Amino acid sequence: MARTGRRKGSPDTREAILDAAREAFAARGFDGASIRTIATGAGVDPALVHHYFGTKEQLFLATVGAPVNPGELIPLILDGDPELLGVRLVRMFLSVWDDPHSGPKLIAIVRSALAHDWSARMLREFVTSQVLRRVIAKVDVPPSEASTRAALVASQMIGVGLARHVLKIEPLASADADTVAAMVGPNVQHYLTGPLPSE
Repeated sequence: MARTGRRKGSPDTREAILDAAREAFAARGFDGASIRTIATGAGVDPALVHHYFGTKEQLFLATVGAPVNPGELIPLILDGDPELLGVRLVRMFLSVWDDPHSGPKLIAIVRSALAHDWSARMLREFVTSQVLRRVIAKVDVPPSEASTRAALVASQMIGVGLARHVLKIEPLASADADTVAAMVGPNVQHYLTGPLPSE
């Protein structure tokens, strides 16, 4: 006997799940939104959410329209000399922005975030939950400093991305990515591991 109130797989199911996910992630954030809540909002069984998107993380990436999966890139950033983590983070960040396929998508997401509150919430959630939390978790700093350090890193990274690819401020816009990483990386490293002013 078919369940009532549950939508079976159909051409509209995937979009219904995405719509419910957008609402749930925007309202509750990545941590607060559950697959079960999203499935209920879409009128489907939770198994269908997993069928279409796999994990909650993959669903979130699809909802945001993320051009890359940070889960695949972060391990590459973390692998190496801890004192050069900031440089590697900037270099990886620039590689996504500079790529002809992922770059335009990322720029579109950022521009949308500047104009729309929902997009800003989703971009903020993406940067904090999918990127910075993973990096900060591997840095030996007091937990009480984690959110401050993450915010400082975000300000630097997004600022560089906007200046380089949206505003196109020279000579930053045309500088070699390795050069930019060498110049900006130490600042990011300080935000990650350096001393913070006492309150």
